[in-house]
Amino acid sequence: MTLRAALVGTGGIASEHARSLHAAGARVQLVAATDVDPRRLADFCETHSIPHAYPSAAAMLAAEHPDLIHICTPPATHALLAVEALEAGASVFCEKPLCGSLAELDRIEAAETRSGRFCAGVVQWRFGSAAKHLKRLIADGVPGRALLALCQTTWYRDAVYYSAPWRGRWDTELGGATMGQGIHAIDLLLWLMGEWREVDGTVATLDHDMAVEDVSLAVLRFASGALGSVVSSVCSPHEETRLRFDFQKATFEVACLYAYSNRDWLCTPAPDAEEVLRAWSSIPSDVPGVHSAQLADVLDALEAGRRPPASAAEHRPTIELISALYKSAATRTAVQNGSIRPGDPFYEHVAGTLAR
Repeated sequence: MTLRAALVGTGGIASEHARSLHAAGARVQLVAATDVDPRRLADFCETHSIPHAYPSAAAMLAAEHPDLIHICTPPATHALLAVEALEAGASVFCEKPLCGSLAELDRIEAAETRSGRFCAGVVQWRFGSAAKHLKRLIADGVPGRALLALCQTTWYRDAVYYSAPWRGRWDTELGGATMGQGIHAIDLLLWLMGEWREVDGTVATLDHDMAVEDVSLAVLRFASGALGSVVSSVCSPHEETRLRFDFQKATFEVACLYAYSNRDWLCTPAPDAEEVLRAWSSIPSDVPGVHSAQLADVLDALEAGRRPPASAAEHRPTIELISALYKSAATRTAVQNGSIRPGDPFYEHVAGTLAR
């Protein structure tokens, strides 16, 4: 059975989604796209051989009844579009961030339950072969207990990037370097390190004329007792994404920019722990951490009628951590996991009082 897919939004990241859908071959057919800009929509459909174009998601959903919707619109629109698609009977593959608050995440999960469909958010760094392999080794106890993790997203974004009218604003972009750029590495950090317990963070806008932060720093405590640090920046001309995980028996590191392959990872065993290096060297394949890798797993799940990986509930640790980081910066106090609840401004918007 061939699944029918459609794209909502034809801006920059939509091309990556279109390429990933075409690369999936006969498993899925890209049947339609929609955008508020008619000229951009027409050009996109011609470039990517998409047969049907619509002026709105509602019109497309009513006419096409797709199995899968890819949401590639600005961040503040994600949650409403995801709920709309779910309630129309489509499953969803939504660009990051999946939503702008824990409140929105709860609404998406409720829509999943009502519709029987699923909403997966783009967290492609989980789906490369190296990260999956490390996840298995950790689960099997091969490297021992986690002790320390370092998470660095140091990118560069200039004034031209922020000239898009929705960027740099709390109401439309939802956040700055943390929510818009650092979220990729933060999600992988939490996926591999497990439950976080406390965050103490700070944010600043140092070199851009905008409302949201261009730098953030945080110290984490994990439920396991391990410690971590997170740095997110869009002020860094030498661009790099780097994560380091120190376990009792080995250090694992990855350094790249937007996507990694196996060669970007390094395992350094402790003395007399060569068995960890041997286990690490047995990665069965070399799949980069890109959209097409995650889409393949999403399609596997939809074809089997089961919940895809990285569906809505799996985004809670990351959305909650970023909310807590912003709250810590606003209140100048450490924030505990689970402490942000309905009625808290940081439950209603990821940046809470910072966004006012």
